[in-house]
Amino acid sequence: MIRTATPADVPAVHALIRELAAYEKAPQEARATEEQLREALFGERPAVFAHVAVDDVSGETVGFALWFLNFSTWRGVHGIYLEDLYVSPGARGGGHGRALLTGLAWICVERGYERLEWSVLDWNEPAIGFYEALGARPQDGWTGYRLTDGALAALGGSGH
Repeated sequence: MIRTATPADVPAVHALIRELAAYEKAPQEARATEEQLREALFGERPAVFAHVAVDDVSGETVGFALWFLNFSTWRGVHGIYLEDLYVSPGARGGGHGRALLTGLAWICVERGYERLEWSVLDWNEPAIGFYEALGARPQDGWTGYRLTDGALAALGGSGH
């Protein structure tokens, strides 16, 4: 079962985020707290959204999709950027990942959004195979960039 996350899901989603960070070999980088996640998802002006995959038998939360809106200046409409999609290893192969992506694709179609985008680590062959089997294609010719920590502070501290 896939459903929109509720405040009661925050501890489970937070635990899955930590699990994802360990899977991606970067557990030290997952510094978000449950309180930060709760505020981002359910605060006064949420700008990020989540869906959870729940095991039909146990009722356990086994996966999540965390996403936000982006905007295409070329198409003139919003799209969805999928920040994270994760299904616990023991629940993989049960259709949870596909159901989460199907739900996001449905939101795009229903709301007139024209893109559903995400990034995947180059070494994550199982995820790449899964995405390509759904019809997703890599965006050749684009390289992602990111400013964080000291570089972000240095640039942001230079004024505007």
